Amino acid sequence: MSNIVFLLIVLPIISAMVCFLIRVGLVRTITVTATGAVLAITSLVLLGQDDFTCAVPGGWEILVTILDFALLALILFFGFKLNNRIIKSLTIFQLVLLAVFELFILEHGPDVPALLGDSLSLIMVVIVSIIGSLICIFGLPYMKKHEEHLKLEKSRQPIFFLFLLLFLGAMNGLVLSNNILWLYFFFEVTTFCSFALIGHDDTKKAVENATRALWMNSCGGAMLLTAIVIVYTVAGTLDISVLLTRGPVSGVLLAAVGFISLAGFVKAAQLPCQSWLLGAMVAPTPVSALLHSSTMVKAGVYMVLRFCPMFEGTFLSHGIALCGAFTFLVCAALAIGQNNGKKILAYSTVSNLGLIIACAGINTPLAVISAVMLIIFHAISKSLLFLCVGTIEQAIGSRDIEDMRGLYKTMPRTAVVTIIGILSMLLPPFGVLLCKWMALEAASDHLFVIVMMALGSALTFVYWARWAGLLMGGHNISATPEKQPLFTRGPLVSLCIAALLFAFATPYLYTKAFVPMFAAKHAAGMSGILKGATGGFAIYPFIVLIGLATIFAIYRALRVDVKQAHPYLGGAHTGDIDDGAFLGPMETVVPYKASNFYLTEFFGEHKLTFWVNMIAGGLILLMIGGVL
Repeated sequence: MSNIVFLLIVLPIISAMVCFLIRVGLVRTITVTATGAVLAITSLVLLGQDDFTCAVPGGWEILVTILDFALLALILFFGFKLNNRIIKSLTIFQLVLLAVFELFILEHGPDVPALLGDSLSLIMVVIVSIIGSLICIFGLPYMKKHEEHLKLEKSRQPIFFLFLLLFLGAMNGLVLSNNILWLYFFFEVTTFCSFALIGHDDTKKAVENATRALWMNSCGGAMLLTAIVIVYTVAGTLDISVLLTRGPVSGVLLAAVGFISLAGFVKAAQLPCQSWLLGAMVAPTPVSALLHSSTMVKAGVYMVLRFCPMFEGTFLSHGIALCGAFTFLVCAALAIGQNNGKKILAYSTVSNLGLIIACAGINTPLAVISAVMLIIFHAISKSLLFLCVGTIEQAIGSRDIEDMRGLYKTMPRTAVVTIIGILSMLLPPFGVLLCKWMALEAASDHLFVIVMMALGSALTFVYWARWAGLLMGGHNISATPEKQPLFTRGPLVSLCIAALLFAFATPYLYTKAFVPMFAAKHAAGMSGILKGATGGFAIYPFIVLIGLATIFAIYRALRVDVKQAHPYLGGAHTGDIDDGAFLGPMETVVPYKASNFYLTEFFGEHKLTFWVNMIAGGLILLMIGGVL
């Protein structure tokens, strides 16, 4: 078992070094593809296993400690290179605290099992290994086109795939860690990988956003290390599985768990720390997809969920629920004011992660199951949408959703896949919406939380429906499918099929898998929208109705000629009607253009960001202050 677990961590690291050292495109393609296949198979094999822990030889513990100091020294080097005082201060603080802890506080006695496999960690491993691998495979043809567009004389793909694959290994290590110091080490590895990948293009904007990501996540690292020292001083152990058996805690130990949760907030880009993830969209699309769907931000929500048994029923739990629900609502509102496709996806990601964290704060069996299922469905749908936007951007040269109007004319396959991805975030019978309903049910005893969840869900509908409508407008049935490389089409189609299959499987997964995994002792008394053979919500009959309606719609579309109607301009058209212009004031020719309302006066970043960040910061201070 230990060999299989280590394979999930070590294989991506070895493959990353191969891609960096052997700078041949064919070798890189074979390495990335083979690594992805092995990780996917291995993660699925582990998923069916019982809970386990893995001890490692003492040499590994020493190696991780050495690498921890080396990594902090490397981050400090970049702090001086970038001349960023925050990075330098935070890194020096961590170096000193870690040295004091290792030399004077930690008793190097009986070894703590380094790795832990249970339901939560193994589900996360499957998400990272399968979705992360598909994103890496998608990156093979994408980065070739990306570098052609940048007109690079020398390819930087070796270092790009070095960090991309290293990211997968580090993320698997983070979710499998049972020694909390190992968790901290892999936390820092993901921080540095994200910094390197966001700044990959080495433009001024990329470097600025990579620097922001580094100092913000270094804040999270400092809070996590501080919490580790407190936890060990009070509880006398670094074993996460032992800590979780203590159940709800109080006092100083609860404050330490609060700091761990705050580190998770930073990693998950929760308000007021969302700017680092929004800035990450300057990176190539595979980076954005990896950060948003299966690695970096999922590490944050994983940490909060991992330690939620320790704050169940406490003031901290209520505070986490309130902060998560506030982020869900506000970021849904901010997404309405955006026309940049990647930025809509970024705000949507932060918003949905807020919902997951709110579920962790509610901390009932139904809420925890809802959070875990949301992690799965969100990872599938959001990775699909990011890859679709990257494909569209390379084809039309724009991320503006207004420029995607009538995309079916030129990119019918990609348009259909994108629409399915959007609908999977928006409508039943797809799992994201059903999990939101579960979350609302779980929040029935939390007035402010359930109100913010309901309002956030309504706002979410606006920006998704608007985008889907743009893609479907002006369709052309005679359009021919665009040509796509195999490694572009493969991940898109695979994720699209996964989204559809999981819609069918949602009730089965809930009743047969997740309730036994996360709420076995509460199963007899649990109800919910998915309880029963077809669920309280009749999902399978609904799927049949949707299928019949879709077939009928396609049948009618194929039989009816599409006619384009021009807008009526009061008889003031000028020139040919297809020119799209009318006579305006002073007999000037004014072109007309169809566009959506983005309500920026209400939902614009310039209107909301400062104030919502202040409110979010206040909520966090109240949460921690209440614990202390």
